[in-house]
Amino acid sequence: MSPAGASLGAAALCVLAWAGLAAGDRVYIHPFHLLAYSKSSCERLEAPTAEPARPPSLAPAPIQAGAPAVDEAELRRQLALAARQPEDGDQARVAAVGMLLGFLGARLQKARGAPGGAVLSPTAAFGTLASFYLGASGPTAGRLQAFLGVPGEGRSCTSRLDGRKVLAALQTAQGLLVARGGARLLLSTVLGIFTAPGLRLKRPFVQGLAHFAPVTLPRALDLATDPGLAAEKINRFMEAATGWGLGSPVTRVSPDSTLLFDAYIHFQAQMKGFALLAGRRDFWVDNATSVPVPMLSSTGTFQHWSDAHGNLSVTRVPLSDNVHLLLVQPHHASDLPRAEALAFQYDLLSWTKNLSPRTMRLTMPQLVLRDSYDLQDLLAQAKVPTLLGTEATLGGISDGKLRVGQVLNSILFELKPDAEEPPMDSARQAAGPETLDVTLDSPFLFAVYEQDSTAVHFVGRVTDPRSGA
Repeated sequence: MSPAGASLGAAALCVLAWAGLAAGDRVYIHPFHLLAYSKSSCERLEAPTAEPARPPSLAPAPIQAGAPAVDEAELRRQLALAARQPEDGDQARVAAVGMLLGFLGARLQKARGAPGGAVLSPTAAFGTLASFYLGASGPTAGRLQAFLGVPGEGRSCTSRLDGRKVLAALQTAQGLLVARGGARLLLSTVLGIFTAPGLRLKRPFVQGLAHFAPVTLPRALDLATDPGLAAEKINRFMEAATGWGLGSPVTRVSPDSTLLFDAYIHFQAQMKGFALLAGRRDFWVDNATSVPVPMLSSTGTFQHWSDAHGNLSVTRVPLSDNVHLLLVQPHHASDLPRAEALAFQYDLLSWTKNLSPRTMRLTMPQLVLRDSYDLQDLLAQAKVPTLLGTEATLGGISDGKLRVGQVLNSILFELKPDAEEPPMDSARQAAGPETLDVTLDSPFLFAVYEQDSTAVHFVGRVTDPRSGA
């Protein structure tokens, strides 16, 4: 582990040791002051002034203006730089954000419920809600802060989250995901903000989003006259900008909405030492149905644990020095809902304490998962349906009349073979008698996490690798 990683790991342990866990609906108390306004910042904010200056605003370009294609190699370089030279206090803040990501991910995965979808990004959901917090005030800011996991409503200024600190720490956490992976790991976030014609956005708000999404594309279009056509235009625009083949994630536009907030995320990992098997292999969707899919395989030493009581096994695969893929396979396909309930009822990463090294031949599907979800739906499932509703106070985003419509997270998640490993036939995979043969050829769960910050970046399920669900 690098010195920076060791320091961050120590910071994470300090934060976790400091954290207190309360009973109930996963309410946590922790050193949120690391992410809150400082006393000096509060004094400046609360100092009496003359008529406050109105922040500059911008008019989004019409959607017909298009956008340059996203340069993902440059986005990876920028993220890696954000993780290399942390300033004083950054490590502890990143560790605090990493813990909050775990809490929020478990809560949203629970709200999404079964059958849910293929993949959820706690990082994207947290960044999206933190972005709205950046433009919120009053009770809306307090409720958003509480939903992010930090109690603060009705408390003093120094108990309020500083949105820019939060998003800066999130950017560092994202940077740690790719910084030591070289060309093997890729993470790109592109944000589309779509507004009704005439609605102006406050420039400080748009600029503040750069920590979450280095590419932010504000665009204006008619959302009311033909909502179906508006959805088509948004999908075409984002596909032209990203080229990720996400299909048509925007399926509906409320005709009375004036702002849509859509985050698009692409994660790709080349799995070191994994080769693509020749031909296709059976993946059992259920006890009676199999489908042919491409499979990856590697023989080596992996961290593994088989839980006879829980009827599941857990395997950890390194994606880089500090980034890991956690694979959770029920012993019987019908036990997937139970395994998922266990995974998100408790701290998913607590299972890693039971892992031990084992020589294995590990075979699993090559994954290309596409998924989209509306955070407005998940907020409703989490019993806060009005958090971004018509009564929300979001004056930091615009002085115009805001009616927030769809708040979308769309994800392309890819696990690919090692580019340096040629395709192999199973006959070439010689294995000794002590080698444990593990094949994920039935529904399983997965998570991608960064060990130094303990940030869980992706969680999901694979029930049919062909459809990504």
